[in-house]
Amino acid sequence: MLKPISIFNMGKVLSFGELLLRICPDGDGEWLAENKLPIYVGGAELNVATALALWDIPSAYFTALPKNFMAEQIIGYMDNCKIDTSRIYHGGDRIGLYYLPKGKDLKNAGVIYDRANSAFAALKTNRINWDNVLEGVNWFHFSAICPALNQDAADVCLEAVKAASERGITISIDLNYRAKLWQYGKNPLEIIPQLAQYCDLIMGNIWATERMLGISLPEFIHETNDKNTYLEQAKTSSEEISKQYIKCKWVANTFRFDYQKGIKYYTTLYINNELLVSKEYNSEKFLDKVGSGDCFMAGLIYGFYQNNNPLDILNFATAAAFNKLFIPSDCTTATVADVKQTLSTHD
Repeated sequence: MLKPISIFNMGKVLSFGELLLRICPDGDGEWLAENKLPIYVGGAELNVATALALWDIPSAYFTALPKNFMAEQIIGYMDNCKIDTSRIYHGGDRIGLYYLPKGKDLKNAGVIYDRANSAFAALKTNRINWDNVLEGVNWFHFSAICPALNQDAADVCLEAVKAASERGITISIDLNYRAKLWQYGKNPLEIIPQLAQYCDLIMGNIWATERMLGISLPEFIHETNDKNTYLEQAKTSSEEISKQYIKCKWVANTFRFDYQKGIKYYTTLYINNELLVSKEYNSEKFLDKVGSGDCFMAGLIYGFYQNNNPLDILNFATAAAFNKLFIPSDCTTATVADVKQTLSTHD
């Protein structure tokens, strides 16, 4: 059995990214007749920060928000979630939005982004005091959504991971791919690899690592649905990532398949030259796919922070992600006890 991982765990986990408001109309247009639209506070990195705070991990968040009453109310909401908001950059003109029908995920073609000229998208290098932002932080998390916005955002991300790396901070990245965001003339392969070289934990899936890191897949992978084949490829891709990105100690992959009869979900964690495989979850129903991957990442960070056994880390993160499928918001509301209950019922 693999031994627990020892990580200095007295500092905060800082999540870095754009706060978004999700406007969530129903698919039938009833919101027009009822004059109501559900709105959720989210964004991939805030989803991670919220989960960690809920699970009593010291959680901080960096984003950029304008100076107005909306931002003040949102900061109050995050403060109530026990997230440290003191590092937020105040400037710019607006908060980013996106529109997504209920039950869909962000890979859905129907998602509409309204993020141009947001406060976060307007950030530029040499404006952020990294000594202040990174003070007391021992884990820095961000996603590949941030550098997809524009070149300035990509440059700020690079500045951030360099600053974190210089301070010996553990760094994680979620290889979220959003095709509608990569519209400024750059391919992810021109941007993401230079960021990934600073990361200790790289999370995504085998398809994302091909698209964003250039880890090639055999053609037959796109035509199979065999679990053993996917797991073999997860190990192969993870090994290649570890070779190419020498700072990377852990590679995590998620496998979520949507069928007419429901959802199948399992994950892997590559650590110390070994591929660990989670429990598999199946369900015929779900409520909201948004944020399940963020919840998985939060679960990994939670487990590493607690110095848990690697397989326990993976299984907790997977159960947390599966739970999120039944929570109608961007952020999870499942407690540690809720996640452990899910684990126990799937033994």
